[in-house]
Amino acid sequence: MDVLTQIKSLLNDTSIVLEEEVQSLWSGYGQIIRCKSNKSGQSYIVKVIAPENASEHPRGWNTSASHQRKIQSYQVEASFYQHYSHLANTPKHSPFCKVPHLMASSTNDSHTLLVMEDLDSAGYSIRKASADWSSLRLAIRWLAYFHAKFMGSSAEGLWEIGTYWHLATRQDEWRAMIESGYKTHAQAIDNTLNNTQFQTLVHGDAKFENLCFHVNNEEVAAVDFQYIGRGSGVKDLAYLVGSCLSEDKLIEFEPLILNEYLKQLKQALTEYNIALDFDALAAETTYLYPVAWADFYRFLLGWNPQSWKICDFMKTKAKQGFDIVLSN
Repeated sequence: MDVLTQIKSLLNDTSIVLEEEVQSLWSGYGQIIRCKSNKSGQSYIVKVIAPENASEHPRGWNTSASHQRKIQSYQVEASFYQHYSHLANTPKHSPFCKVPHLMASSTNDSHTLLVMEDLDSAGYSIRKASADWSSLRLAIRWLAYFHAKFMGSSAEGLWEIGTYWHLATRQDEWRAMIESGYKTHAQAIDNTLNNTQFQTLVHGDAKFENLCFHVNNEEVAAVDFQYIGRGSGVKDLAYLVGSCLSEDKLIEFEPLILNEYLKQLKQALTEYNIALDFDALAAETTYLYPVAWADFYRFLLGWNPQSWKICDFMKTKAKQGFDIVLSN
């Protein structure tokens, strides 16, 4: 049975037609397509995950560990959409941590299909390559509300440790690092971030490429949940700003970023009626924020030491986190 026939069967709609291929998945592990119902006029985004069609990694990381990580990541994403995504879409007040609704899904020996709401048709049609403060603030709010919604989650069916760069799944990159304190103390940095009091679900790849901004300039949705799992929210926060801001913007927004995240997090916890010691959470978040920078810097040193993301600001923040780890 071909993919389009399966989609028609899943949605019980024989009028479904293929509109376009939106993009291929990373390293050729499948594709994302847009379909439309001629009967209802509704459009859908379908993620077709077909690992047997995988091609060469763009940066040459074609190892067994890399392949197994990708396979698990798609299993995790399917689990998130099937068991968790509806919780993100039912906030008490406003939809501040919107994710696509899952309409249907299926898995067979060759591929997995995730049939989802088309965010473009829902108004989330703006994509941004970089951030100004207005768009960054919306992204930070999404993180804060998402982290509040899933505070204390067991992450069953997801990654035990969230984020795509965490050390346990990046041993090839660790071995590729030149000798430095970040290589020697990589495990200590990782342990500091993992052994925290306040654990939530982290998106794990919260970059602007995975955010869809609404035409009203007031809301944002997120996609691509392959690396969602337990962790401290600061890992998402450091990665977000480190991935979307130039160095001059990092310096300009530095006094605002953590304060905005904590303000939104406090508001979200209140709205969701989640009782915890916020002062302790804020203190832990502030303490760990530079450690998260050190962790991401450690990954980049092994994965791509020429990355544009590595700048003096990142090195300074990473050194602050590195010193925190060594002082313990």
